[in-house]
Amino acid sequence: MTVSTKISYADVEVGTELPAQTFPVTRATLVRYAGASGDFNPIHWNEKFAKEVGLPDVIAHGMFTMAEAVRVVTDWTGDPGAVVEYGVRFTKPVVVPNDDKGAEIEVSAKVAAKLDDEAKTVRVDLTAMSAGQKVLGMSRAVVRLA
Repeated sequence: MTVSTKISYADVEVGTELPAQTFPVTRATLVRYAGASGDFNPIHWNEKFAKEVGLPDVIAHGMFTMAEAVRVVTDWTGDPGAVVEYGVRFTKPVVVPNDDKGAEIEVSAKVAAKLDDEAKTVRVDLTAMSAGQKVLGMSRAVVRLA
């Protein structure tokens, strides 16, 4: 069991907001993620193919989007092992244009509940947006604090 040393359970209240972050996503980012994950589906790198299957453009991997979002929580705790549970629903894809800017994933989060005083766990609800659209729904993490 890993315990965070940065954030104390006693100091956290329901409604505590975590520092929001914005994560850039470019086509190069997606190619690197494909290599690391082994997910070479052409919807993540081939614009022609993505459009042929009905997408507006190349889209980010869902698991990449999910991982970027939870960074708000792991950066807050200072310990990725403090996240004991994490789940999302994929609601909209992150569309990544082939330009110098790419896309951005904007993530905010807040403590929604103190779950267990003995285990020192809290539920953190996350909101992930890209291009003005919510890209993850029901994004929640259970976190064990010090």
